[in-house]
Amino acid sequence: MAQDLAGKVAAITGAASGIGLECAKSLLNAGARVVLVDRAEEALRDVCADLGPSAIPLAVDLTNPQSVATMMPGILEAAGQLDIFHANAGSYVGGEILNGDPDAWDRMLTLNINAVFRSVHAVLPHMVGRKTGDIIVTSSIAGVVPVVWEPIYTASKHAVQAFVHTVRRQVAKHSIRVGAVLPGPVVTALISDWPRDKLEAELAAGGLIEPVEVAEAVLFMLTRPRNVTIRDLVILPQSNDL
Repeated sequence: MAQDLAGKVAAITGAASGIGLECAKSLLNAGARVVLVDRAEEALRDVCADLGPSAIPLAVDLTNPQSVATMMPGILEAAGQLDIFHANAGSYVGGEILNGDPDAWDRMLTLNINAVFRSVHAVLPHMVGRKTGDIIVTSSIAGVVPVVWEPIYTASKHAVQAFVHTVRRQVAKHSIRVGAVLPGPVVTALISDWPRDKLEAELAAGGLIEPVEVAEAVLFMLTRPRNVTIRDLVILPQSNDL
């Protein structure tokens, strides 16, 4: 029997747009209250005003440890508990290593890796204390298939996969489920630096998926019976040859 999410509290990082926003909408429609976490404070307010009273904005800069330290207290103050945490925020840098910008790599790695580790660490004590919880991390097909065009991004998602698989085994004894959703290319701002010819070719070939399709996959993961964990859910466009 599917798990009912009515009355649950979820928090989603990177929720002001893209995959995070679609996941927030999906969980709200399923009856959950959702804390939308993002550093874009004005965008958050606008989005939550449209989504209704069960959508709660929380401005946090995940690249700033002091700001991350305010996240869990902010969630509890606003919603009283946390049942679902979706570490979704991330960024993308592709291209040839030879012509790459190591400073841009550092910024991406801070958000894609360190912010995930730190934010999950922040929510775990509450979930362990309650002996229940779900943690979802937005990974990527690049976490399991090395993508030649994006070596640094691929490395960051391999790190995420290692984290998800090990933490899942550590916290299973506390009845906490941990899993990753691994989309292929998604139509979001993250791929705005793709070469135009590559982007146009993928769009024409149906090689991109929409954020709402990722949200539907996440909802499937969260609604499985409590004795079932979806460790990894890969979602690809039909035309993808990976």
